This record gives sequence, structure tokens and C-alpha cells, in this order.
Amino acid sequence: MDGIIVVDKPSGMTSHDVVSRVRRKLNMRRVGHAGTLDPLATGVLIMLLGKATKLFDQFVTFDKAYAATLRLGTQTTSADITGEVIDQKPFEHITQMQVENVLLEFIGESQQMPPMVSAVKYKGERLYKLARKGIVVDRPVRKIRIDVLKMISFEAPHVRFYMECSKGTYVRTLAEDVGVKLGCGACITQIERTHVGKFRLEDAVKLEDLNENHIRHWPG
Repeated sequence: MDGIIVVDKPSGMTSHDVVSRVRRKLNMRRVGHAGTLDPLATGVLIMLLGKATKLFDQFVTFDKAYAATLRLGTQTTSADITGEVIDQKPFEHITQMQVENVLLEFIGESQQMPPMVSAVKYKGERLYKLARKGIVVDRPVRKIRIDVLKMISFEAPHVRFYMECSKGTYVRTLAEDVGVKLGCGACITQIERTHVGKFRLEDAVKLEDLNENHIRHWPG
């Protein structure tokens, strides 16, 4: 069984958890994923099966799209709601127009530092593994590109937004940076990946429904 399956990852599972589930469901060992999603995140996760695991470098270059929610006034160790709260500031004075204007500042090419709770490697070890040990290291900034960044809704302290971006763009870091510019801090409460390249959430299969009939040949 060689090909790909587009999975709708549930919240609370790591990307590796999904790989293990697919292996058991399809009774095969050669399974990988193309592009890590945080345990908090849901949405499009591309699974590579059999010989298609060799195509990892091709799939991770695809642009991504996300729908996400940030919370104003709260800063955490992980930049999302699962982390330890390290600062809280008033947010009641922040207006919808202020948030919209700040979001516009992030459209285009810029530099972004990967969060410590990411799968980026530092001297051969994943950053999130170092973070679990309480270790923080210097990370080089990376060039990213955001093509679309717009507000979906504003119900303070929550701001829901949609983003289309290049690979390697971290939604949690964007939320944190938005909070810095607004002066009140912010963290992510929800992330859903809606697109990876041409693969859409509407075409993804839920883990409980997955079977061999959902395997797509690649190229396809």
C-alpha cells in the first residue's frame, strides 16, 4: 500500500500518535507524516504510506492555511493555553480595529523565531524535548511569508483569525507577536489546519473512519 491519506487530526493527540494509529488500522509499518501538528491543533495531517514516505521533503514545502483563536491578555510558557501562565495584562481597552491593523502588519515576508515547543532540531534533539526539561536555547530566526491574515471574529478576549502562509510559520508565535504589538500579550487557544497545498480539510478522513479505501496514489 503506497500512497497518501489526508487525515483530520483530532485535538489531544501528537502527530506521532496519529502515525501509530494509522499503522495499527492498516497493519503496516512504513507510515510517516508530512508536517507536525501540535497536540492542541486539529485539521489536515498528510500521512505517507509505503514508498510515499520518501516524498517527505516534497510535501513539507507546501503552503499551509489555518483558522485559529487567540486570547488577549494572557501570556504562557508555550504561547498556547496549555502552557503555564507567566503574565496577564488588561485587554478591555483593545478594539477590533486595533487588532485588525496589527494583523495587517504581519502580511508579507518577515523573520520569525521557532518556539521552544516545536519540532525543530537543536544539536540533534527536538526543541520540545528540551523545553520539557526546562531548557531554553537560542534559536535562529527564520524567513517566513504570510499571504493572507484576516480576522474572522472579535469577542474579547478572543480573536478568531484565518491565515495562509509558507511552511515553517508558527501560529502560536504569530499570536504571541500580535500580543506584544498590542501591549497586552496573547496566546493561542485553538488551531485548525484547513489546507496543506491542494489538500483541504473537507477532503480529510477522521481517524475512526480510516480504511484502505482512503489511500490516494501520488502523484494524484
